[in-house]
Amino acid sequence: MSDLTREELKEKISDLDIEFIRLQFTDVFGIMKSMSVTVDELDAAMDGELMFDGSSIDGFARIEESDQVLIPDTSTFNVMPWRPSEKGVASMICDVYNTDGTPFEGCPRNILKKAVQEAEEMGYEFNVGPEGEFFLFHTDEKGRPVFDVHDTAGYFDLAPYDMGEDARRSIILTMKKMGFRIEASHHEVAKGQHEIDFKYDEAVTTADNWMTFKDIVKNIAKNHGLYATFLPKPFSNDNGNAMHCNQSLFKNGENAFYDCNDQENGQLSDIAYYYIGGLLKHAKGMTLVANPIVNSYKRLLPGYEAPTNIAWSTKNRSTLVRVPASRGCSTRIELRNPDPTANPYLIFAVMLKAGLEGIKNKITPPPDIEENIFELSLEEQQKLNVDLLPRDMYEAINEMKKDSLVREALGEHVYNLYLKAKFDEWVSYNKQVHDWEIDNYLSKY
Repeated sequence: MSDLTREELKEKISDLDIEFIRLQFTDVFGIMKSMSVTVDELDAAMDGELMFDGSSIDGFARIEESDQVLIPDTSTFNVMPWRPSEKGVASMICDVYNTDGTPFEGCPRNILKKAVQEAEEMGYEFNVGPEGEFFLFHTDEKGRPVFDVHDTAGYFDLAPYDMGEDARRSIILTMKKMGFRIEASHHEVAKGQHEIDFKYDEAVTTADNWMTFKDIVKNIAKNHGLYATFLPKPFSNDNGNAMHCNQSLFKNGENAFYDCNDQENGQLSDIAYYYIGGLLKHAKGMTLVANPIVNSYKRLLPGYEAPTNIAWSTKNRSTLVRVPASRGCSTRIELRNPDPTANPYLIFAVMLKAGLEGIKNKITPPPDIEENIFELSLEEQQKLNVDLLPRDMYEAINEMKKDSLVREALGEHVYNLYLKAKFDEWVSYNKQVHDWEIDNYLSKY
């Protein structure tokens, strides 16, 4: 949707019988927040007169400078179909500003906009298409999730094995009502796991859509008596949830990753190669943003269709970066390690910055690897100079500390706060005694 004037917005709100508007924004750690206002307060919101306590939001302002302002983006106006139709509820996604009218440096949406602006100054439009995976669990009599998966179906299974088909159908119909273009949906590999893919768009719009998508999935699942989780790895011995990020650059209306004259190298342009080179160079430094929680690293293990090595390919799915077979306007590069707990604004920003650095500095990636890396011996991997992604959050924290590009992409405020919060999270996790330790050690020692 294009930007609406204030008059157009008011007319739309009146025609749709909207009474409440949720002003939504995302905190540093990818959690959606909102402030609900009535239509009577719309002018105040549009004028930046509605302030909130930023010190109460993770990663935002300090207590001594806590007042912050939400400025709604009218192009994101949407009705929430699962709410009442009379005196209904709509939403708008907001940017966070300081009280002096300047963009707040800790606002993830502002961080992505800054990276996108750099791409635009180089003549590029940055498009992203994430793949959305989630699990459906049963709930108890109070609506709280229980660790009991909703079905035992597998990849591409149908009802009655795929018991989540009705919930998935409701999710898709709701998404379509809200303007999403659905590309595919199906039951995924793990029991109780589902995937819905919607059409790519420019990066900020896609990040907004991703946050809305997660909100839809959780609300519609609740209406079906289920709980939807985007946790990366609920089960030790089954596949986890990914957020594969398909990305492309367009220049003058043409896909900059495509070169029809390059028959030897799969019709990939030099720009595509340099972009891949940038992604691989900064793969370790980006990992904490792509995989931000302790559980993320339980997914990044061999044998579960998740990457563990820093390599690229044009065919196999065992590498970190893959170039799908489509060419022409559909030529794209897929980064496979992000998971759905990642803040979309931040991971899109850092991967774009990494790719742009690759283009600027003409970073040539190593040769592509078409063998299944999981089946290669350590010696064979060493011969191919295949490096490993961080194996846990602590290693990812240390890799992010070394990466000046990630620091530049996030800005000092978010970079420092993010590292501190994740280190505290890691320390807290390591202090806990886990069930595995009790099960394996209590009767032995």
